[in-house]
Amino acid sequence: MTDAVHADPLETAVAGWMADQRWYAAKGGTPRTTVIAERTARTDEVTVRTLFVLDDAPTGPVLYQVPLTVRATPEPSLAHALVAEVDGATVYDAPHDVAYARWLLGRIEADGEHVGPVRSARVLSGEQSNTSVICDTDENGQVITKVFRVLHHGDNPDVTTQRALSAAGSVRVPRTFGALSGEWPDAGQPGGSATGHLAFAQEFLPGLEDAWRVALTAARTGTSFASDADRLGAALAEVHTVLAGAMPTATAGPEQVDEAIATMRRRLDTAAAEVPQVAEHADAVARVYDRAATVPWPTMQRIHGDLHLGQVLSAPEPRGWVFLDFEGEPLRPMPERSRPDVALRDVAGMLRSFDYVAGALAHEDEPVDTGDWSEQARHAFLDGYARGSGSDLLAHRALLDAFELDKAVYEVVYEARNRPTWVGIPVAAVDRLVARAAG
Repeated sequence: MTDAVHADPLETAVAGWMADQRWYAAKGGTPRTTVIAERTARTDEVTVRTLFVLDDAPTGPVLYQVPLTVRATPEPSLAHALVAEVDGATVYDAPHDVAYARWLLGRIEADGEHVGPVRSARVLSGEQSNTSVICDTDENGQVITKVFRVLHHGDNPDVTTQRALSAAGSVRVPRTFGALSGEWPDAGQPGGSATGHLAFAQEFLPGLEDAWRVALTAARTGTSFASDADRLGAALAEVHTVLAGAMPTATAGPEQVDEAIATMRRRLDTAAAEVPQVAEHADAVARVYDRAATVPWPTMQRIHGDLHLGQVLSAPEPRGWVFLDFEGEPLRPMPERSRPDVALRDVAGMLRSFDYVAGALAHEDEPVDTGDWSEQARHAFLDGYARGSGSDLLAHRALLDAFELDKAVYEVVYEARNRPTWVGIPVAAVDRLVARAAG
């Protein structure tokens, strides 16, 4: 923890301010921070100080990027973003300051296209782990720049995957403009330093609903989602096909299969220890995993990694479904998220998301009986994916069952810890999937 007697007053102020931010991971805790590096730049408007803040949290150390703007006089429009007043200057959370947006987009490595001068900027509300700034530019309309708050050594798959898709001409992701990388001290890395992505700029698509809201509205009104789900399956197959051609692939050998199955088993052990209903099915779930280990696995490739309906936007035709947020499963280490994986993991994630639409409506104040809505959507999605990918999903049924069960088991642990009244949704899925696999 920073020594309160000798500490930089700004660092002390930042530590207290961080605890109240949505992106601070150790919610409810007191930050124990050390500024391990700082980058300073001066513009005509402000001084930009980017702090690399290591928090020795009880759940494990986390490195944060904390960009700040320092102004000689207070700016009333930034009162909501005030961090501290130090040495006669006023310090603000930089993403809220248009001067920072101008500086940041000027630093970003352009992907062959100049972003253009920034007229105005605002922070996108509601985000949990990052901060996104929507910029109005003269040359490219609205650009959204994601500032990564939690930093990891290595390339961020959200950047590299979407860049690969955009460079290949895919319309299934927003057009990318570029990214900013940085370097900071890390004794655990060769040479004593780490590098990683700090920010990512891409096309902003305003006014679009995500697929979760579209599906929820359809289910609530008793409207079939089958046609939309079919197109969604075909769109995902298109994304997977492009990624397989644009990024490295790998053969799923015994080592890779064993590692994946071991991860599934660890999740199952955790869920069984915390939720009795899962413990009742633990042996049956393990048999599904055992069966998956004996069947051929398709070629592994870059995938989305944490796919659900909320990660897809509904754009007007002919563009259709647009996929977002390729960072992968948040709890996995960054290097693992960039590894080739089985595309069926994304398919399983979407199948679980359809189930959650029905489950969410059942938990409303006036519960909605969706009947077989989710089953129709699931079948249509699989039809679209099979058609778009040219793959025989029936031939991979054992593996898809294992991935879907693994996702449901993961959801059980999440709901038990964060939203206990919803734990019945994934528990029911475990019941159903085990029964189907045994049938």
